[in-house]
Amino acid sequence: MNILLKNGNIIDPLSGRNDVADVLIVDGAIERIKAKLPESAGAKVLDCSGAVIAPGFIDMHVHAREPGFEHKETLATAMAAARSGGFSSICCMPNTDPAIDNAAVVEFIHKKSLEVTPRLVDVYSVAAVTKGRQGKELAPMGELALAGAVGFSDDGAPVENAEIMRRALEYSSMVRRPVIQHAEVSSLTKGGAVNEGVVATRIGMPGIPSIAEELMIERDIRLLEYVLNSISDETKRPLYHAAHISTAGSVELIRQAKKKKLPVTCEATPHHFTLTEEAVQTFDTNTKMNPPLRTAKDVEAIREGLRDGTIDAIASDHAPHSYDEKQVEYGSAPFGIVGLETSVGLAITELLHTRILSLTQLVEKLSTNPRKILQLPPVIIAEGQQANITVFDPSREWTVDIAAFQSKSGNSPFQGRVLKGKATAVIGNGSIFVG
Repeated sequence: MNILLKNGNIIDPLSGRNDVADVLIVDGAIERIKAKLPESAGAKVLDCSGAVIAPGFIDMHVHAREPGFEHKETLATAMAAARSGGFSSICCMPNTDPAIDNAAVVEFIHKKSLEVTPRLVDVYSVAAVTKGRQGKELAPMGELALAGAVGFSDDGAPVENAEIMRRALEYSSMVRRPVIQHAEVSSLTKGGAVNEGVVATRIGMPGIPSIAEELMIERDIRLLEYVLNSISDETKRPLYHAAHISTAGSVELIRQAKKKKLPVTCEATPHHFTLTEEAVQTFDTNTKMNPPLRTAKDVEAIREGLRDGTIDAIASDHAPHSYDEKQVEYGSAPFGIVGLETSVGLAITELLHTRILSLTQLVEKLSTNPRKILQLPPVIIAEGQQANITVFDPSREWTVDIAAFQSKSGNSPFQGRVLKGKATAVIGNGSIFVG
């Protein structure tokens, strides 16, 4: 398919490009970029006036559930939700059944994703740090990296054993893939449902303290420093990434680590820079996630961390659950919400229109930085490059309607929320999706 994007504002952080132009895509590659290109026969024309043409967005934290939990989500429905939400790539987390802890599961996910047509969305695997995500024995990280794993995480559970985390960081330096930590000291969070504090006390729910997240990040940074000091080759540095940080203390720990030039990165989710713990007072189980919604002070710290660059990436932590699983008492409900189809709209609404982020910064956190963290090839909007593009309209207003979601699940706390900003098209692998 040949595609002509007309009158779009091209924002490409890597090339520094920020101008209005037309983009002609022929056989999946960018053939010409120029103001006022003529329409050619057979080309699909998309008017991008007022919209942004950006390098394709990637969500580096998605629970696609397959294999093992297909009643919640499948690779096909996760990919459909991704393109609907504006993502041309997703990374599948390893809490599947079986876990992504061997090359065969990585290969299964890759092959299964290639069966989905049109093959617009690229799917990558984040493999487990430990076998079965049990925290007892390292998974074969070298084998997994060779099979195509882009990172390592026991997400849904922390890597609590310090010796295992140390060895994982050492392997990270060899395979050049990040260790992605779900930062939590589980002895402090056992049985918890919401953020520990006044709201938890008021509604009578067991709390999850912020110190549980912060202690784990602090320990990991110390371990990272220790491993770094034992490595003389600067080209073989371990890579550490903190997933879905949620507290002011975590932001400050990572800020100070970056000042020391440590190879530390992190991500934040839209729900953690949008909602506070006050939302849980409705007892809507769609407000239950781990880490939990925190205080207004924490939300402000997350926003400031995004603004000043401490927080590198925005990721959805897309965690689908079936309707029945969430229709239980709050304390018994599983953690997690869907996010692929609301992330871009929430980011534009809450960060761009509030002037916390510029357009370039927004694109960096949704596209450029996640790929850099995962050591993936960069995506550049330039002639001769394969077209991997997200088009979004910062001014388009829309209302979240879970009935229209492409995801198999609809566990979202944002139902009925009016957002300003929406992805309108995704282009990749020679295909186009227009929303």
